[in-house]
Amino acid sequence: MRRRDLTRPAGHLSHSVAGAPEAESWKRKARAAVLALLVAALPLPALAQSRTDVERQFQAWLQKDVWQEARQAGVSQKAFAAAFEGISLNWDLPDLVPPGSKPKTERKQSQAEFSSPGAYFSEKRLQGLAASGRTLAKTHAATLRKVEQAYGVPGEIILAVWGRESGFGRADIPHAAIEVLATKAFMSTRKDMFRRELIAALHIIDGGDRTPAQLKGSWAGAMGQPQFMPTSYLKYAVDFDGDGVRDIWNSVPDSLASIANYLRQKGWEQGRGWGYEVRIPDGVSCAQEGPDLAKPIGHWSSAGIERVSGKPFAPSEARASGMMLVPAGTHGPEFIVTPNFYVIKEYNNSDLYALYIGNLADRIAYGSGAFTGAWGDVGKMLRSDVLAMQKALVAKGYDVGKVDGLPGYKTRRSLGDWQAKAGLQPTCYPDASLKTKLR
Repeated sequence: MRRRDLTRPAGHLSHSVAGAPEAESWKRKARAAVLALLVAALPLPALAQSRTDVERQFQAWLQKDVWQEARQAGVSQKAFAAAFEGISLNWDLPDLVPPGSKPKTERKQSQAEFSSPGAYFSEKRLQGLAASGRTLAKTHAATLRKVEQAYGVPGEIILAVWGRESGFGRADIPHAAIEVLATKAFMSTRKDMFRRELIAALHIIDGGDRTPAQLKGSWAGAMGQPQFMPTSYLKYAVDFDGDGVRDIWNSVPDSLASIANYLRQKGWEQGRGWGYEVRIPDGVSCAQEGPDLAKPIGHWSSAGIERVSGKPFAPSEARASGMMLVPAGTHGPEFIVTPNFYVIKEYNNSDLYALYIGNLADRIAYGSGAFTGAWGDVGKMLRSDVLAMQKALVAKGYDVGKVDGLPGYKTRRSLGDWQAKAGLQPTCYPDASLKTKLR
């Protein structure tokens, strides 16, 4: 609609614009009717729902679906009501998928690079944690001795996990666990997993270990100083200070013992460490890594593999099993690891995480430093390029594990096997020079 000419008296219209308000009103109604028809034709998921509507659905879901499951699982109505009193969705959490929306698509494979393994090992961070760990090893020496006697896990490993997970209990863990778990169980990319954890959290409250207000966790629902998910708390948390409560939030003895109990229950072999940094001679193929290719450490030693420290393997290790690990192929540090390495991975399923814990534990116990082997110039490949290599290897009959554009140990050793058969020097790691050769 045209603006009124402010030089004319209000309400005065020239002949040329007389009747324009009626015409414009008719046009607006027509446009609105067309828009309504178009909106009605859209599929419902395309329509963004208001937060008010989603909150209403959330409350109904809690009272109907979650309460039914919780009641069947043995949770009392009193505990359920206390847990969800005043609860609402936390819209600030990552990876949320509100009703009527779709998960955010990941960056295209052609745009995404995987990171160099070396980037994971911040020397400044490791040095800081090691210094704090050595101090705390003295402060809590008596407790650590008792924990090690009870569970068979070395104190330095327990300290390393404690330091990595929560900065030795100093990290701020501010989120209400029930709010986080309920939000993610209602609208996240892993709703089923978080729903199980939510029911477990209700059992914690019902058992009297924590009130809803005391049940604090991370943005992902991991709780307390050991960063246990609720299901892990129920299985592995222990009352080591004897006060009748399994308190992994405020009790150092409970936190240390709970970490040790977790590792023992996952299969920690008493009397053995996590592994050794080694040098693998040129005549020994890097394509022998993996937990399914374990051999006696005496075998690896007889093949010419030596510890970088120059020390021999302990005689007790000769018949014990060990596995080759080359996380960057021949472009980085090389290791012989024990089954305890894979127990550490139960805490966080990552080779680099377990190496981090092992290295930090060695720094705390022995004052050692960074790995001797340098991380080479790796990690700049596009995931789409690695994905293409994986598909090519699969087509040739190789087992690369998950075809996801990331170089896990099965991809690395399959690549090394293919390189050897193709007359190339095995490196067991993808690089740009292989893109045109492996098709």
